[in-house]
Amino acid sequence: MSDDMRTRKLSCPEVGVTGSELGNLGPASCPQLANCPTVIVMVGLPARGKTYMSKKLTRYLNWIGVKCRVFNVGEYRRSAVKEYKKFDFFDPQNKEAMKIRNKVCEQAMEDMIGWLENEGDVAVFDATNTTRERRQLVMDYCQKEKNFKVFFIESMCDDPEVVAENVKEVKVNSPDYRNMNKDEAMRDFLERIRMYQKSYEPLDTEYDKEKSFIQVHNVGQRFLVNQIQDHVQSKICYYLMNIHVLPRSIYLTRHGESELNIKGRIGGDSSLSFRGRQFANALAKFMEEQDVNNLKVWTSQLKRTIETAGGFHAPIEQWKALNEIDAGVCEEMTYEEIQEKYPEEFAMRDQDKYHYRYPRGESYQDLVARLEPVIMELERQTNVLVICHQAVMRCLLAYFLDKNSDDLPYLKVPLHTVMKLTPMAYGCKVESFYLNIEAVNTHRERPKNTDPQRKSEDALETVPDHY
Repeated sequence: MSDDMRTRKLSCPEVGVTGSELGNLGPASCPQLANCPTVIVMVGLPARGKTYMSKKLTRYLNWIGVKCRVFNVGEYRRSAVKEYKKFDFFDPQNKEAMKIRNKVCEQAMEDMIGWLENEGDVAVFDATNTTRERRQLVMDYCQKEKNFKVFFIESMCDDPEVVAENVKEVKVNSPDYRNMNKDEAMRDFLERIRMYQKSYEPLDTEYDKEKSFIQVHNVGQRFLVNQIQDHVQSKICYYLMNIHVLPRSIYLTRHGESELNIKGRIGGDSSLSFRGRQFANALAKFMEEQDVNNLKVWTSQLKRTIETAGGFHAPIEQWKALNEIDAGVCEEMTYEEIQEKYPEEFAMRDQDKYHYRYPRGESYQDLVARLEPVIMELERQTNVLVICHQAVMRCLLAYFLDKNSDDLPYLKVPLHTVMKLTPMAYGCKVESFYLNIEAVNTHRERPKNTDPQRKSEDALETVPDHY
């Protein structure tokens, strides 16, 4: 391995840059920590939630700034074998099929290694990996030859209801079964599981005592953790211990229109406007009509969110972590005033809005780090309404909708609109409800001209109207 590979970089989600630092680093730079790449190897029988965990974990790691990607061996197999016929393809005694399966496994590993060597931080090798021989192959290639860290995640499930639900909701909709009716697909898939069971060798605390792994039993009922190597692996374990698959809905909305919103001033701690108070009443009525069981309401510690929650009888929690992004020296200023007083800062924020940190304030990157405990708690909860702020809601939406850091600061989250998020098997269903109460527009589109020497009218071209 080259010296370059040994000193490659891993993004640091906890650190932001101020405007002056950004000027030195360049518009797309951010501080990083040195680390070696990690390969996450999924283990388990089909219909145990491996791909569900892979996708959620990848979304989380990318959100906190760790570049992660899933390499699903099933997709490689479908590319190699254009038409799936029946379950005996997965019989360990089927030598011809085993040749194909081993070949696509190697292809997936080669692509994964190439991606890690060039740009990635963490790769998820999503396959059954049910035999010791297969896991040792991955270990030898990734750890011994490439000096990458390897971490196993095994999903074990002996709850027949959970397995049956996984088969029904996910697997019968697989591309493998597009030409089969559901009953036939169900029978075939159950036989496929039986094929894997013939050779399944779970991770063992004695035999595999030197390996780093976590075993997840029945989608989170209990966990077994072994030989955690570093900070990234500890965060992975912490995350997996917080997610669940129970049906629930998360409602996100901003506070009602505030007095400072009307004036076009950012930040601050003002009260609601008249229309903002109308929205607070409408929101309480809307949520009552939604008829949500055991609803919890979360607000920030700022007046405008607390006042917006004033009409609720549900339990209300105030989170300091949900406070709006700290604009530092620019608090309670209009964009016009910032351009006039700090034109270079205004331009540098436009160059890289995610990493830019207001002088004596925060960046969006800082905000993501601050919101991580909120995300963890949201993953643990059932039904929650979060009343927050523009930048905060953008960060939360980016997590659930898998948006990258370049798009995150420009997500549209208008006032007086509720977004209902319903987590699904491999994603999130989004419904938007405008509560028919007018409010000012606070969304500033991505500017075209970000040159520090630009004219004032170019800098202010995308600033929304205000009074």
